[in-house]
Amino acid sequence: MDKQINLKWLLTGALLSSIGMSFIWPLTSVYLHDRLGISLTTVGVVLLFNSLASILGSYIGGTLYDKRNPYHLIIIGVSVATATLFTLIFYHGWPIFGILLFVNGLASGWNLTIVNSIGTSIKSLDARYVFNMLYFAQNLGVVIGTSIVGFVYSISITLLFVIATGLFGLFELVVIMTYKPAANVRRQSGSGGRVTQNHPALPKVNTIILTTFFVSLLIIWTMYQQWVSNLSVYMTSLGIPLKNYSFLWTINAGLIVLIQLIINWIARHHENLIGQILFGIAMITSSFIILIFAKTYPLFVGAMIVLTIGEATTFPTIPALVNSLTPIETKGRYQGLINAWSSAGRALGPLFGGIIIETWSYTSLFIIASLAISLTLILITLLWSVSQHRITFYH
Repeated sequence: MDKQINLKWLLTGALLSSIGMSFIWPLTSVYLHDRLGISLTTVGVVLLFNSLASILGSYIGGTLYDKRNPYHLIIIGVSVATATLFTLIFYHGWPIFGILLFVNGLASGWNLTIVNSIGTSIKSLDARYVFNMLYFAQNLGVVIGTSIVGFVYSISITLLFVIATGLFGLFELVVIMTYKPAANVRRQSGSGGRVTQNHPALPKVNTIILTTFFVSLLIIWTMYQQWVSNLSVYMTSLGIPLKNYSFLWTINAGLIVLIQLIINWIARHHENLIGQILFGIAMITSSFIILIFAKTYPLFVGAMIVLTIGEATTFPTIPALVNSLTPIETKGRYQGLINAWSSAGRALGPLFGGIIIETWSYTSLFIIASLAISLTLILITLLWSVSQHRITFYH
């Protein structure tokens, strides 16, 4: 039996990458607008192209994972990310910043997909546990990065890029020294045969369910982005201080840690991936229903708690279920599609929300979000209930 990559090193890489990227994305808008004097419209275009680059990187990375050596692919991705951050130390004016951000977006999508795809090759652990821990590591990185990025930014933007480069340099060192077992992944079919260059045809019912999941991710992430992009303006318009909005994300991060521990405990005794996903989507829907009526801070806190329970049970479980619905020859491609559709939702979210708010109101946005996510919940529930006996599951 081939040696497998140790999960702790996969998690270390995910953590270092997440901290490093959390030094860049929270301050992109502020830096471009306040320091470089770029218009908000141009900033929006830059962020859109960064998201599109992430989608492209996710898809290409996932497709190549099924055909090429994963060890070489992750080295390429981390090297490109490190090189762009290193260049930003010396050149962070306009328009070089925007160009490098696009390249970094490509590398970011690529790396996330390759890491998740390598996670599917760890057969000694339950897939749900692997993806829960990856999700945990990535969120812990966001907590650490965003908690200190403002302090570092106030000292020097150059120092910010120096630290981010250092983190990715460490990531590269971890990859070179510990990720080599990823090269041993055998592209075999469920029957034990060697992979051919052609992807095996998925059963039609699996394809329909996977497509439904991808579209659902697009819708859910589009709506989820309202919390990130538009809710701060809404809350401050109600007289709630901005620091109170920021504290919601502290609650989010702390709860994610706690919920992951609970889910990992449950996973050892019960295995019901679809039940977990449906419960999570229902909770995300409920958070937007609460927002319809929220006018005071305690209600926003309640909505965030419900949202966090929903995201922590949904987002790491979908990759685990997609893993079980796809053969080994195409796992990378479908893990890439998860990230690509999610990135598309994150890209569309701020624009979608802005249009709805300007056309109607914040309340209308929350109602539309509740209805849209409810429809995905109903669709997945009906589809799974009528087709579950015809689904093909893979190891």
